[in-house]
Amino acid sequence: MGGGSGGHITPAVAVIREILELKPRAEVEFWTDFKYHKNVTKLTTEIGVSWGEERNVKRKKGPYIRVRRIMAGKFHRYAGWKFADYFTHFDITLKDLIFGNIFGFFGFIGGLISSFVRLLPKKYRPNVIFFKGGYVCLPVGIIAKLFKIPYVIHESDVVAGLANRVLMKKATKVAFGMPIPEELQEKHPNYVWTGIPVGPEFKSVSPTRQESLKKAFSFNATKPLVVITGGSQGSENLNEATRIILPELLKFASVGLVAGRKHYEDMIDLKQYENWEKASLESNFRMWEFNTTMDELMGAADVIVSRAGATTIAEMAALKKATILVPFERLPGGHQVKNAERLSDAGAAAVVLDSEMMRNPGNLLEEIRRLIKNPRLRADMADKLHDEARADAAKRLAEIILEVA
Repeated sequence: MGGGSGGHITPAVAVIREILELKPRAEVEFWTDFKYHKNVTKLTTEIGVSWGEERNVKRKKGPYIRVRRIMAGKFHRYAGWKFADYFTHFDITLKDLIFGNIFGFFGFIGGLISSFVRLLPKKYRPNVIFFKGGYVCLPVGIIAKLFKIPYVIHESDVVAGLANRVLMKKATKVAFGMPIPEELQEKHPNYVWTGIPVGPEFKSVSPTRQESLKKAFSFNATKPLVVITGGSQGSENLNEATRIILPELLKFASVGLVAGRKHYEDMIDLKQYENWEKASLESNFRMWEFNTTMDELMGAADVIVSRAGATTIAEMAALKKATILVPFERLPGGHQVKNAERLSDAGAAAVVLDSEMMRNPGNLLEEIRRLIKNPRLRADMADKLHDEARADAAKRLAEIILEVA
C-alpha cells in the first residue's frame, strides 16, 4: 500500500507487476487514500482484473487486484522553521499547521478504526503487507503490528519519513532505495538495499529514438529540449520561475512544462506561447496539466528540471538523463535536499535550491544554459546518474515480499 504522493504509487505498481509475474494467481489488495484511489485503480486495471468493491464479485481469468480506500491523516511539518516563521507565514501556520493537523489527527484515528475493522477477521488478513511509504501507511502498520501480520517496508529517500521511522522497528524486512552504510547493515540484518522500483517503460533511449519522440510531441527534432516537471500535482515555485525565464529560455531550447493538476489553471496564460500553425507547433513550447506518457516525454528531453523526490530521480536515472534538481528545503527532514546533495557530490546531477531559484530565477536559467551548451557535460552527468539505477529493484522487492509471505 501507499499514497499521499505519486512517488509512492508508481513504485508500488511496478512491484505488483513483478509479484504477478512470479505468482500469477496471487491475490493483491492495494490500499490507498481517497485522493489517489482513482489513479491507482487506473494503473492496476492495466495489469490485472479488478475485484471491484466487494469480495463476492465473480472472478474472471487473470491476475486479481482490488483497490480499496483507506482513511489517513497527514501531519504537517516544515523543516528549518524558526519561531518567527510561524508568525511571518501565518497563512501557512493557520491553514496547515493548525487546521491541517486537526483534520490530520481525526483522519489518523479514522484510519486506525477502519484498519482494525478490516483486519479483525482472520480469514481476511493478508499473508504480508507491503508499505511503500507515506502517512497513509501509518495507521495500517500500527494495526498490523497489533495483529502480528508481517510487513515489508521500502524507503526511497536518504532520510526516512515519519511513518517509516515508526514502522521500521517491527518490520520483517526494510528495503532501501539508497545504499546502506556498512555499520547500519551490521546493526540491522533485516535491512536490505534493493534500489527504487520503476516501471519497465523507463529505460534509456537511443539518439534516433529521442529524435522520434521529439517529433511525436511536435517539437523540433534538432533543437535541445528542456522538460520541466513538478510531479503529478505540480510545483507552484517551479511554474512561477518558468514563467519568468521562459522568453529567454525559448531562444536556445524547446520547452515542455508539466504544470501539474493543482496549479495548471494558474499557468493557463502561458498557453499564449504555444502557437500552432496547421497542426504544426511553431513556438517549440508545450504545457500540460499532466502527461500520461512521462517516460516518453522525459525520454525526448536533453535536460530535465525536477524536484528531488527519490522516485522521480530513479526514473530519470533509468532513462539516463542530464538532470537539474530543485529540492524544496522545507519538507520534513530535508530529504529532498539530502537526495540532491548526494547526487551533486557524485557529479550525477546539478542542483539549484528552491530558495535560490525564487530569489533569482536567473540561477535556474543559467544552469540550464550551461548544460545545453555542453553536450559532453550532459553525457557525463547522465552516465553517473544512470549508475544509480537498479533495473532489478522491482523484481528483488517482489521476491522479498513473497519470501516473507
